[in-house]
Amino acid sequence: MPRSLPVLPGIFVVMALSNAVVPVLPGFAEGAAMQGAVYAAYFLGAFIMVLPAGMASDRVGRVPLIRAGLFLTVASGVFMLLFPSGLPLLLFRAVEGIGAGLFLSAALAWANSHPSAGRVSGYVMAAQNLGLVAGLLIAGWLDAAFDSHLAGIAFFTALAIPALVMSAAIRESTHAGFVEADLSLIARNYFWLFTTAAVLVGMTGVVAALYPGYTGGDPSLLALQLATVNIATVIAVLVVPRLDLRPAPTIRASSLLMAGAVAASYATPYALPVVGALAGVIIVAVLAFLTETRIRQGVMIGLFNTATYAGFTVLPALAGVIAGEFGFLAAFLLPAGLAAAMAATIGRCPAQQSAYNRPHP
Repeated sequence: MPRSLPVLPGIFVVMALSNAVVPVLPGFAEGAAMQGAVYAAYFLGAFIMVLPAGMASDRVGRVPLIRAGLFLTVASGVFMLLFPSGLPLLLFRAVEGIGAGLFLSAALAWANSHPSAGRVSGYVMAAQNLGLVAGLLIAGWLDAAFDSHLAGIAFFTALAIPALVMSAAIRESTHAGFVEADLSLIARNYFWLFTTAAVLVGMTGVVAALYPGYTGGDPSLLALQLATVNIATVIAVLVVPRLDLRPAPTIRASSLLMAGAVAASYATPYALPVVGALAGVIIVAVLAFLTETRIRQGVMIGLFNTATYAGFTVLPALAGVIAGEFGFLAAFLLPAGLAAAMAATIGRCPAQQSAYNRPHP
């Protein structure tokens, strides 16, 4: 862990700042449309950057992109404080997302190329999820304490500065033992792996999107219930790498368990941390699978991040449409069925470098 320590404050603060606007969106914009735009601008920036950043990290190195991502995080936070409304706010939220995409793909590629890839990637994913929880809870508390929706942005922007300074201590991970990436072969061999990641990790977005409208509960209680998803994910990504589980069987079993957990969340909020824990198991297993391919990890991590962002974008929206047309029971059960179907796809993906290099019909 000591070698990975300088990366962890960075991923924590990048994720925390991204979520710091969520509990105070009405302070940044009036109307659901503009609030949705403020929320989505970050994800647009991140979505368009994660794959190019992953590919670039294989060519120019991970560390320069980690530092660039942190610099953009600091700069976007400062400019959001100076221009906290209208089109400038949307622009700088998108810049924040671009910085997050740079940092996340480079940091995960760095971790997944590490000699202790499983544990280091687990630390990075734990810091990511802790940052998401902290952004929600601390920004809400600071808003109440200081009567300012900008307090959370200011707090996490300030924290990003020492994280940027600490990035000077990060040293490049090695490409040794990894082969060059060929996008056409990757798409042919690992399409179903990335589809599985998008669907199964995206299940956390499905329950987060459905629960407020489904339960109509008190917002503070809902925030705590939904926070259990991220907390369970943190625990899972720290524990599972120590168990030395085989990736493909783990993904297959977790797909079926995720289907049950999503369906059960219709009946009880106690299923929410199970969804979060299974998402953590799946993330660890997919990252381990990517390492076993022995393909340079920048492009593989870029595709993984692109897939998961796509899952977070498409699946919650689809679940919302299903809920509106057919009711909440269908909105929980149909995604659960989709999760179960992923158990049949992982066997189509070769896990070893030799399979990647063989010609395919």
